[in-house]
Amino acid sequence: MKKNDLDIRIIKLIIVFILFYFSSYFQYIPVLLFNIHNVTPQIRVLLNLFSNLCLVIIFFFIYKDDLRKEFKKFKEDPWGKINTGLGYWAIGIIIMIVSNLVINRIVGGGASNEEAVQSMIKTLPLVMLINAGFIAPFSEEMVFRKAFRDLLKKRWLFAICSGLVFGLLHCLGGPLIEYLYIIPYGILGFSFALAYDKTDTVFTPLFLHTFHNTALILVSILRNFL
Repeated sequence: MKKNDLDIRIIKLIIVFILFYFSSYFQYIPVLLFNIHNVTPQIRVLLNLFSNLCLVIIFFFIYKDDLRKEFKKFKEDPWGKINTGLGYWAIGIIIMIVSNLVINRIVGGGASNEEAVQSMIKTLPLVMLINAGFIAPFSEEMVFRKAFRDLLKKRWLFAICSGLVFGLLHCLGGPLIEYLYIIPYGILGFSFALAYDKTDTVFTPLFLHTFHNTALILVSILRNFL
């Protein structure tokens, strides 16, 4: 890898990571434009949707050339790549469930991040199905898989770093004890990264991530409203 090429990949990783980490500030755009003073739970969900849409648009333009190439690879054998990815996801979800059960007993409850998501699902379920099920996975795959793999070419280094950072970002802001949830979240990110490395297209983990989130949200909706 040439030095200039490496520099560009490092800069891209830093940019997308900063944009992702501070994406909540995009919510100030509609707040200021429409002079919103009373942020109800419903408006909060819509503002979160807006910030995620902003990320999708920005990340699409940053990676549009790579996305075009990787989608072409995905189209060559979509079911084969999905089948390969599902194998990694299945192993990851089993470990994730087991580790979640153990950590829930230690912590005495679920992760704060998960509780916040569940609250938003109860507020506007269909909006959250679109937001967390289809939109958010794209942004997360661009940050935690695409940007990391562009920089880290060694399989296990890429998968470990991708999984750890993915897990860490899902635990920030909670009590120190909840950082144990880096394990289940990290395992899921680790399995997505291995699926990406094996199939050589980000659309494999993107499909898995979308399927995973959508399934969980649908289960939550059914559990809350039936």
